[in-house]
Amino acid sequence: MGLLLFRQNILFLFTISIGIGLMFSLSACGSDSTDSNSMMEEATVSATQQVATVAATAAAATSSPTESAMPDAYYPKTVKDLLDRDVDITVMPERIVALSPSALEYLYALGGVAVGRPSSARHPESAMAVEAVGTSYAPNFESVLGLNPDLIIADSVIHAQPRFLEQFKGLPAPVFLAGAASYGDVLKALEHLGLVLDRSDEAEDEIARIETAMETAKSVLTPGASAIVVIADRDNTLYAAKNTSFAGDVMDELGVVNPASDLPDAGPFPGFSTASIETLLRWNPDFIFTITPAPEPAPRLSTLLPSIPPMRGLSAVQSGSILELPLELALQAPGPRVDELLKLISESLAQ
Repeated sequence: MGLLLFRQNILFLFTISIGIGLMFSLSACGSDSTDSNSMMEEATVSATQQVATVAATAAAATSSPTESAMPDAYYPKTVKDLLDRDVDITVMPERIVALSPSALEYLYALGGVAVGRPSSARHPESAMAVEAVGTSYAPNFESVLGLNPDLIIADSVIHAQPRFLEQFKGLPAPVFLAGAASYGDVLKALEHLGLVLDRSDEAEDEIARIETAMETAKSVLTPGASAIVVIADRDNTLYAAKNTSFAGDVMDELGVVNPASDLPDAGPFPGFSTASIETLLRWNPDFIFTITPAPEPAPRLSTLLPSIPPMRGLSAVQSGSILELPLELALQAPGPRVDELLKLISESLAQ
């Protein structure tokens, strides 16, 4: 309001002064109507120009920073990704390609949208119409470049291999790696990606939501409960999750005792170790969680284990304490939906 009154006063004063000048000019012209009309026209034009000049000068002198076009002060920005690499973000990313299901879910959890996604992604539903750019393990970089991205979000677990990192160096857009090998990685990925996208408030909200879910899950658990997470390969060899796997780390954060925690890595699944039937019988955990890599209609591992005669001696089998974990949450797309995994594990163990 003060700025508006200031401008009005300036215009008013100059209009009066110009009007007085016109009066004197006209009186000096006497009775010559032709000269008077000519002088009046010239004076009017001059007055109009002066008023416009004064108004523009006053506006420029009193305008606030919010009233004029200001450059984006947030970018450029350098942010560390989950491989501790410095990634330079020069402008606000607007065309983003996600190369893994986890990367895609992080982006959408923060309110972002993608122009490219992995074909293996199944969540969120709103991203399923986005163009696919190959699988997580075999991205189609020609398709990626065809989308003219200004940011590529890769997976810090899947794409940490040297062959991928070398390919990323030749891309024209910055590549930020964000995955999840642990519960802590989920929180870190949200925080750092929030910095990349200038969405730190959204990241804080997501982190608070997940931390609340963790506290709720812990509150219903009985201390000392034991559980294992088991997966099988095509040859039906069993593997148990160590605490270095995502599912194992989540159980460890909950305070669940995992008999497989100290085993050496073995087999095709990172963070898992071979677990023979004899080993399972020796552990005899309170609960068994299973993961089935094969899509339905392949039978679930949770229904196959009780059909193995030696397994019937396990306390978990006898009490029906076996639960199939969703492949996406526990293995394929660990990330911001970890709250759902926490709820499944804690409620199962609390029964």
